[in-house]
Amino acid sequence: MKTKLMAAAFGAAMMPGLASASDCGEVSITEMNWASSAIITEIAKFIMENGYGCTVQKVPSSTTPSLVSVAETGKPDIVTELWINGAPAYQELQDAGKITTAADVLADGGLEGWWVPRYMVDETPELATVEGLKANVELMGGRFHNCPDGWACKNTNNDLAQNFGLVDAGYEIFVHGSGETLATSIGAAYENKEPWLGYYWSPDPLLAKYDMVKVDLGVPYDHEVFQCAANAECTAEGVSAWPVGPVKTVVTTDFAEREPAVAEFMTKMSYDNDTVLGFLSWMDENKATYEEAAVYFLLNNKDMWSGWVSDEANESLAAFFE
Repeated sequence: MKTKLMAAAFGAAMMPGLASASDCGEVSITEMNWASSAIITEIAKFIMENGYGCTVQKVPSSTTPSLVSVAETGKPDIVTELWINGAPAYQELQDAGKITTAADVLADGGLEGWWVPRYMVDETPELATVEGLKANVELMGGRFHNCPDGWACKNTNNDLAQNFGLVDAGYEIFVHGSGETLATSIGAAYENKEPWLGYYWSPDPLLAKYDMVKVDLGVPYDHEVFQCAANAECTAEGVSAWPVGPVKTVVTTDFAEREPAVAEFMTKMSYDNDTVLGFLSWMDENKATYEEAAVYFLLNNKDMWSGWVSDEANESLAAFFE
């Protein structure tokens, strides 16, 4: 069973006798540059190729570039794990009829914000507040760890860090070169019991492994301020908390009309956060690849994913679990 799954997941030719339910043609899907999205893409790819007969192309991307591409080219067909609070173009594309929201791919939503290590808060409790951070710049190392270029959260953090007074207090806003270096900075700080302040999100294996405290920003969520802050062309003048974020799968309208069976599958593909944290933690503990984590999920959650797909697709996929 595992051999069949691994062969398909790693792009090998379909096993002899394992015919797909239909031929859906070519499909392009985002491979966002963070772990949960990359694994979800691998799961969707496996099901589309081996259940629906699709030829799937993964498109490396991130939040803002993926929507720019859809706006300009109509591709990729599927954008999964789109954190729409940091994507002002999402509503514009939906209002224009270019995309259709398929599902809440993270059923519980995503948790975003500013974080500090638990051991820092245990020693100095006020570090869990904005005012405490401003009063303890030297203790916190004077650096705010921001998102990489191309992530909408970079714009949001730039505006909010300025407006909350972190910059005036003396913090340097450090833009990471990638999601990997942002994650590595947390791990390195934690292992050495050093200060760390910056943006991160959950579900993610890092926050399952390292005990981080979300900073209380002391204000409610303000939709207008937050949407402006996320937009590189708009400079926010107020402050806002980070909301619990809707995390969606969207498909282009053209794709939904061209491949209705696959689009229907995408409306049902949804994960609770405990499930996501489970396969992320497994990947981290086993030093596994995204493809291997996808296989782990498929092997251990058949009751979940079999409810997402058509009866014909289930028949085709059943051959991998004999």
